[in-house]
Amino acid sequence: MPLNDDELQTYAEAHTSPETDLLRRLNRETHVQVLAPRMLSGQLQGRLLSMISHMVRPARVLELGTFTGYSALCLAEGLQPGGELHTVEQNPEQEDRIRRYVAAAGLTARVHLHIGDAAAVVTALPGPAWDLVFIDADKINNAVYYELVLPRVRPGGFILIDNVLWSGKVLPSCLLKPSDKDAHAVRAFNDLVQQDSRVENVFLPLRDGLLLVRKR
Repeated sequence: MPLNDDELQTYAEAHTSPETDLLRRLNRETHVQVLAPRMLSGQLQGRLLSMISHMVRPARVLELGTFTGYSALCLAEGLQPGGELHTVEQNPEQEDRIRRYVAAAGLTARVHLHIGDAAAVVTALPGPAWDLVFIDADKINNAVYYELVLPRVRPGGFILIDNVLWSGKVLPSCLLKPSDKDAHAVRAFNDLVQQDSRVENVFLPLRDGLLLVRKR
């Protein structure tokens, strides 16, 4: 039978563990006070990020594109004791909100916020290899970020990339205008990963698409 996308989303959320009270407050604040609140991961994707983090039990997590901090808090839930998460946001206007919610979660010593250009920050960050990376920054540079982080991910580690459906524009049936640079970039990036012998990958049509990549 044909599925109604809104009904399917509602049903999935109703059968997924709820947000914590802190995440619920951040979700609400983002929708009331921030432009483009749909960029926030939300309950369904947030619980998936938390679940993956709990399965991986990472010691080191990297996130590119913090937005208001919702996904960072979800990813931090599965950290090993003593583990740390580094998250990069280019918009300095979000810094106070992110730090406030990280502090409210009791994670100030474990979640490290970097304000600036993602590529520059990734290149400068020292330390051991990453166990888990979440790429959710500007889509034009997906391939740049991917090539930067892949050598720094441990063998068997994971990279997650958000918005790989790009509102369905990546589908072959969608005729793209030359000016739609983001859609062209996402489509090309998806093909790049599919052809990359260094990794294994699974494309999940969750919300706006989530690509799961495991380094061989």
